[in-house]
Amino acid sequence: MSTTERPRILVVGGGYVGLYAARRILKKMRYGEATVTVVDPRSYMTYQPFLPEAAAGSISPRHVVVPLRRVLPKAEVLTGRVTSIDQDRKVARVAPLVGEAYELPFDYLVVAMGAVSRTFPIPGLAEQGIGMKGIEESIGLRNHVLEQLDKADSTNDEEIRRKALTFVFIGGGFAGAETIGEVEDMARDAAKYYKSVSREDMRFILVDAADKILPEVGPKLGQYGKEHLESRGVEIYLSTSMDSCVDGHVVLKNGLEVDSNTIVWTAGVKPNPVLSRFGLPLGPRGHVDCRPTLQVTGTDYIWAAGDNAQVPDVAARKAGVENAWCPPNAQHALRQAKVLGDNVVSGMRGFPQKEYSHANKGAVAGLGLHKGVAMIVMGKMKIKIKGRLAWYMHRGYHGMAMPTWNRKIRVFADWTLAMFLKREVVSLGAMENPREEFYEAAKPAPAHAVRAENAPEKAKAS
Repeated sequence: MSTTERPRILVVGGGYVGLYAARRILKKMRYGEATVTVVDPRSYMTYQPFLPEAAAGSISPRHVVVPLRRVLPKAEVLTGRVTSIDQDRKVARVAPLVGEAYELPFDYLVVAMGAVSRTFPIPGLAEQGIGMKGIEESIGLRNHVLEQLDKADSTNDEEIRRKALTFVFIGGGFAGAETIGEVEDMARDAAKYYKSVSREDMRFILVDAADKILPEVGPKLGQYGKEHLESRGVEIYLSTSMDSCVDGHVVLKNGLEVDSNTIVWTAGVKPNPVLSRFGLPLGPRGHVDCRPTLQVTGTDYIWAAGDNAQVPDVAARKAGVENAWCPPNAQHALRQAKVLGDNVVSGMRGFPQKEYSHANKGAVAGLGLHKGVAMIVMGKMKIKIKGRLAWYMHRGYHGMAMPTWNRKIRVFADWTLAMFLKREVVSLGAMENPREEFYEAAKPAPAHAVRAENAPEKAKAS
């Protein structure tokens, strides 16, 4: 930690907003003007739109994350959690990965904690569910799915095979539709290498409580996405939800019951619940309430943006949409982070704040290799694109939005190699418990086993 007397700008969260805001502040700041401190439980930022492709093996998992210390060499990066904020004393309490918690004083605060999976008290979900918010979960899902194919190929028990080859996805937004599209693609490719497993043996199920999937791209493209997934054998159940999944026995509200080892939960997100301990004004759904300048309501030294912030959509309100708020997507997060960084520096120097205003440019979604949908907004005109061209637009947009040229080049290199080389379909399930094999070899033998092993030697001696 810094021991200088310079003012400290504390950035809570090293995700998309935290990383870009810190970079912007460091770029605009004069040398020695302030200390920028970033606190996050992970030492890297994850580009979440690429998690489905990482799960399918189209992108190396290492290329989906950006190391904070490498990208922010002039900032302090602390690996830990901010557990509370004392606004009166301007002190944050930090719980590091190891050791005792400590207090960290600050002069300016940026709240960029992002969101966590929105879950419900469904019996069995905590024990059986797999999330898709982090790269660890993406890698785990890939290994898990391929391991299910291994299990099914190695047994004659029809019940075990059926449970292993049934894959249930809850949530039909971007995360759910893209993930099931990518994973189905991967499983279809992988099945070619198994003698007793085919795509026809597998069952993919997508469930959503709404009456449509991919609402972000509009009803027509959402319907196209639904029909496309169904043409690939995906069962889609809308206007329903999951009642329970105890021991992998999935019960849907519409009466359907299936047994599955794979239950992927992508049913939306919610602001980080730790925000309730910061003493900040929160909106009805737990977001930090902000002004158009991204300053937290009622303060002049705290800013917030991204998934954990409730930011007025100035452009939509000017167009006549009342009570419009910026949706939690990468498009807004990137632009908010830049305005936020500029406003922090302006606030530190006593200059006026700038309002954040950005008109929605559309949305893109990938549904597997060479498949996608895209809606491009140009003024009052909406251009709807589907198929391979939309897939190219999806990759192009997110490839360029990926932070740092280092990671951009690596991602495009992965895609280029995939044009000439077949997809890797190996499961590294042992990564879940990498020390297990060594432990089995090194653990002390039970006393009775030692006595039995020594018995023949004693007999020879006598």
